[in-house]
Amino acid sequence: MVFFQSHGVEEKEFFHYMPLTEYQFPLHFHRAYELIFVKKGKLLVTVNQIEYTLNTNQLIFIFSNHIHEIKRLGDSEVTIILFSPELIGDFFTEYKGWSPNNPVLTLEQQPQLEKLDSIYKQKSFLYQICGELIDQTEFKKVESSNKTRLLHRILLFVDENYHHNCTLKDVAKHLRYDYPYLSKLFVQMTNMTFTDYLNNYRISQACYLLKNSGLSVGEIASQCGYNQLRTFHRNFRDIIGKSPRQYRDNH
Repeated sequence: MVFFQSHGVEEKEFFHYMPLTEYQFPLHFHRAYELIFVKKGKLLVTVNQIEYTLNTNQLIFIFSNHIHEIKRLGDSEVTIILFSPELIGDFFTEYKGWSPNNPVLTLEQQPQLEKLDSIYKQKSFLYQICGELIDQTEFKKVESSNKTRLLHRILLFVDENYHHNCTLKDVAKHLRYDYPYLSKLFVQMTNMTFTDYLNNYRISQACYLLKNSGLSVGEIASQCGYNQLRTFHRNFRDIIGKSPRQYRDNH
């Protein structure tokens, strides 16, 4: 998604938050740290192939470049907080290359993010979260396997090419790997086929555009890689459970 993949690459201090409803997003990763807070309802978050169910007033801390997926469990209201590792430089330096055994925190009260109107207040809030995480759990060293690094490269290819013709054969040619090997590895690492993942990714991008742009449904379908509007409508309904127009009207 446009507000995900580019965040944190520039190595500048930033802090962004977004309240969202009926939110989900397929596997992705980024350099920025991410906090996902459930204001209402439930959410299923998978981080490095481990599933976590979040309830109301719970938050999950996702570390830099960890592959994660977000699935809604019924109606929910969530807030996504993205911030650069440099914003909590001391924590980033000490825990770079490590991962929390339990990244889920239960907050006593909902954070008032609109009041964090200075970098000092933002850092204070984030370091408090870091402190609670350190008090709650132990950390383990992250061993990045060749398969994980290869999956990173596949996901990056999709992010850069989903709006064009984008097939696993294109990925195999670009990365210079055998197609059968990539197909097997992708299913093993994600529990879905590449085609299913691509459609989920495209539809998630379409949801963002439906909520945040004035583009027509046809223009959005085209921008998200669909040459046939009928195919876009079918995939959108299969994944989201309603038509693109109904989704836009609800948001």
